[in-house]
Amino acid sequence: MKRSLPVVCVSLLLLQGCYDDLTEIQQFMNTVKASTPAKIPPLPEVKEFVHISYKSAQSRSPFSAPRPEAVQEKYAQIQDCLSPDPARRKEPLEKYALDNLKMRGTLGDENDIWALVEASDKTLHRISKNNYIGLFHGRVINVDPAQVELLELIPDGAGCWKERTTVLPMAEPAAVASK
Repeated sequence: MKRSLPVVCVSLLLLQGCYDDLTEIQQFMNTVKASTPAKIPPLPEVKEFVHISYKSAQSRSPFSAPRPEAVQEKYAQIQDCLSPDPARRKEPLEKYALDNLKMRGTLGDENDIWALVEASDKTLHRISKNNYIGLFHGRVINVDPAQVELLELIPDGAGCWKERTTVLPMAEPAAVASK
């Protein structure tokens, strides 16, 4: 108890030294409040709701299947068009766009020549005539040391497909960094 008495006395002296004079702070706050006008923007004007009646109640709902007759009419319209073979198994390079493929070189002799094609995931593939690459059913029709020539099937928007010849050129060699 004798030791705690000096601690209590010192604490009281320190607390007495903290005098609460807030008049300067109160004057500053009053000055700021007086010089700053409160700007509350007015509420925006409420636009009146315009009701538009649904006029396509007689049409087919987009969430229900079409009539079987309509499907047959559409099928009869496009059955004689050029189209890719849906039963053909996809090849590994058909999941890449041609922009993501680079021809890196060739292998073979005069009779059989293969192109080395690098995909965007840095895998190297060997392709030859009649292989498929690219997103548009691109069939390789010619491989030579400078390029790979493809015959692609492009959809025309009406359910048919059109043939287009495309070239995958030899990629430029990567620049070697010098020290």
